Amino acid sequence: MNKKYVASNTRLQLQSGSTSGPGLVCSTSGPRPAQWNFPSAMITRKVGAALAAGCTVVVKPAEDTPLSALALAELADQAGIPAGVFNVVPCSREKTPSVGEVLCTDPLVAKISFTGSTATGKVLLKLAADTVKKASMELGGHAPFIVFDSADVDKAVGGAMASKFRNSGQTCVCSNRFLVQSGIHDRFVEKLGRAMDAELRLGHGSEPDTTQGPLINARAAEKVVHQISDAVSRGATVLKGGRRRDGSFMEPTLLTDVTTDMLCTREETFGPLLPVIRFDSEDEALAIANASNVGLAGYLYSQDTSQIWRVAEALEVGMVGVNEALLSAAEGAFGGVKQSGLGREGSKCGIEEYLEVKYMCLGGLQV
Repeated sequence: MNKKYVASNTRLQLQSGSTSGPGLVCSTSGPRPAQWNFPSAMITRKVGAALAAGCTVVVKPAEDTPLSALALAELADQAGIPAGVFNVVPCSREKTPSVGEVLCTDPLVAKISFTGSTATGKVLLKLAADTVKKASMELGGHAPFIVFDSADVDKAVGGAMASKFRNSGQTCVCSNRFLVQSGIHDRFVEKLGRAMDAELRLGHGSEPDTTQGPLINARAAEKVVHQISDAVSRGATVLKGGRRRDGSFMEPTLLTDVTTDMLCTREETFGPLLPVIRFDSEDEALAIANASNVGLAGYLYSQDTSQIWRVAEALEVGMVGVNEALLSAAEGAFGGVKQSGLGREGSKCGIEEYLEVKYMCLGGLQV
């Protein structure tokens, strides 16, 4: 068991890994299964910190991507990690709730860590409450992407392309609401449309020119179609895409004339849909950006240093990209505020999630 001491005269503070059993459970059910979008990375950044803290782990992978977890278990065995330290429990979608309940309620489990939907995270927290387990949750996002009049429009367009269409829009930190100030709105939309035509290719992953593959399943495609239909019915204009192809293939879609009463501005999409909202003032942009019960990531493009600091401080999110669209890094503290979760992964903060603090006051020693 790893220990960390902080000493001041004869008073010691100790941080130690759990010794009471498995220190990590990854469990999921519900509308957005955990870990399937980056199945190996989502597991390793949890498991790496847990093992470094001296915990054993039980991983319950997403039903859509169990083989990645099993491959990691095989690699762990080849690397010499002892049997019983890294464990994988795959199961069907139908059995996920019951398996998750066992892992979240068993008293031998000291800690749970979950990546997935906010709705499922709430269920797991309730299950863990009876045994007062430590819990870290990386839940839903609804990231705003704000482009101010002072922004470098070409860089903002490049950032929008990277943030929205990476992994076909299936990332928890991808931008979901694009707020563009009136002074550059039309220029931004025009250049973005040209970039989509030039750079995005929908097709099979084995084809070298493909940049956009299918969504994870039919339900994901149906959600995007529903959001597009709702937006159009409320006055939005489809400038690019808008159609579902065979299976779960969804055309990258650009919407304008978007308003805040549309579904695509009120709930996470998890697909290649880019809705653009026009705004006039900084205060208006912040009001729209913060009008959400989740707060994982946010992005802003501006060349005004004072504005950058004001807006970055005011955004109610756990991570902010300033003139940068890809903000995940091993040294960065990954996590959100509001109903986007609890705790952090990565950076020095990540291992703290798997440590307990014990304060010891020593006296009576003859030295």
